[in-house]
Amino acid sequence: MEYMSQEGYDKLVAELRTLENIELPRVRDAIAEARDKGDLSENFEYHAAKREQARLLSRISFKQKVLANARVIDTSRLSSDSVQLLCRVEMTNTVNGRRMAYTIASPHEANLSEGKISIKSPIAQALLNKKVGDVVEVQVPAGRLKLRIETITREA
Repeated sequence: MEYMSQEGYDKLVAELRTLENIELPRVRDAIAEARDKGDLSENFEYHAAKREQARLLSRISFKQKVLANARVIDTSRLSSDSVQLLCRVEMTNTVNGRRMAYTIASPHEANLSEGKISIKSPIAQALLNKKVGDVVEVQVPAGRLKLRIETITREA
């Protein structure tokens, strides 16, 4: 089961609809066009279109499985007492004093450029269920971080 925000769920549904209603018919048209050109054994366009179709069908199947197991979290029922999914956490690196803020998101919504990290990431795992003022140590590829939680807010 995958927990996610309503925004993340809606985005996945939109992506699936685009794949099914726009991309897949486009690839099927390309296959039909390539097939009309004759000998399929040496028809590069046909084989490329078939590979693209297989890739699209795989993505569609994956997104359908994610959505079938998705559960949308009612953010109004979340507390901001401790770190949990869909909470924004501001913290300070106690070694160098740098502040950072991340929103804990489902793996399908994670996007570092938007400040969203996966709940399955080492930092999120270390922060889960911790409270303001707690200091956590987490092993990351760059070494060991010591982070102090400054604030916890729930996403709207």
